[in-house]
Amino acid sequence: QVQLVESGGGLVQPGGSLRLSCATSGTILRINVMGWYRQAPGKQREMVASITIGGGTNYADSVKGRFTISRDNAKNTVYLQMNSLKPEDTAVYYCNAFRDGILYWGDGTLVTVSS
Repeated sequence: QVQLVESGGGLVQPGGSLRLSCATSGTILRINVMGWYRQAPGKQREMVASITIGGGTNYADSVKGRFTISRDNAKNTVYLQMNSLKPEDTAVYYCNAFRDGILYWGDGTLVTVSS
C-alpha cells in the first residue's frame, strides 16, 4: 500500500511560481513511476509530468519549459516546480504512483492562477 499526500497548492498571479510536493508513506525507491496529473473544472484529468525510478521524465506539451518534476529519494518526495503560471493551469493537481502493478492516487491540491 502506498499513501500519497500532496501539498503546496494555492492562489498565485499569472506569471508566478509554485512548488508542489508529494510525500509518500514509504520509500519511493520501490515505485516504478510517479507523476502529476491535473483536472480543471468541467474537464478530464490529464497528465502533466512523470518521472521514472531511473530519473527519466516526460511532460505534457502544454507545460514543457515551464514545469519541472523531480524526486528526492532521501525524503521520499516528488516535486513539481511550476513557473510562468497561466490561468489555464488552474486545476486540482494529483500525484500518483505506480508500484507492483497498482496505481495509487493522492487526494489532490488546488492550484488557482488568477489576478
